Amino acid sequence: MMIEIPAQPGPFPLDPAAVALIVIDMQRDFVEPGGFGASLGNDVSRLTAIIPAVADLIGLFRKKGWPVIHTRESHQPDLSDCPPAKRLRGKPSLRIGDPGPMGRILVRGEPGNQIVDGCAPLPGEVVIDKPGKGAFYKTNLDAMLAETSIRQLVFAGVTTEVCVQTSMREANDRGFECLLVEEATESYFPEFKTATLAMIHAQGGIVGWTCTLPALQQAVSA
Repeated sequence: MMIEIPAQPGPFPLDPAAVALIVIDMQRDFVEPGGFGASLGNDVSRLTAIIPAVADLIGLFRKKGWPVIHTRESHQPDLSDCPPAKRLRGKPSLRIGDPGPMGRILVRGEPGNQIVDGCAPLPGEVVIDKPGKGAFYKTNLDAMLAETSIRQLVFAGVTTEVCVQTSMREANDRGFECLLVEEATESYFPEFKTATLAMIHAQGGIVGWTCTLPALQQAVSA
């Protein structure tokens, strides 16, 4: 039985039998001081502030028994899956692979690459390590979802305009219906988040839908 979620550009028809939550890159390197996000000169407190909302959303899906998938942007210790064009771009104080306050930046297994405690996966929940911005690029996510009845993905995480939007666009191209929860995503730049939300639901939902967390909570609990 479909659940109608108040959303933009119109109601999102959530199917409890076909939906999963995908939480993008709520990892210490992006969200906490001393990580890669901070090395780029960003104010990470904007991202830290959404941890309670993301945790509430995860808790809602767990309570309903709906799948929760987590992603981490991460690279092999030898950086063989990190092209120079990615590693050398920009002028951060720390580059991917460099030692930082939480271990080597964006390297698998390092403390900074772990998901923050408030959003940490439970045993049995899927964790996707991705070398790119999108959750589908060089991962097994597409194959995993193809083996299930999942046709809808609810998105949360960071950053709104980069890894979240990239993953939504990848999912949209693959035929998934996508819903982004507004309070459960954030950018280092508020204007980027605002613009991305508008782009997602523009032109009748060209990428997908957006909704508020209270609207989702109330609709699925009715």
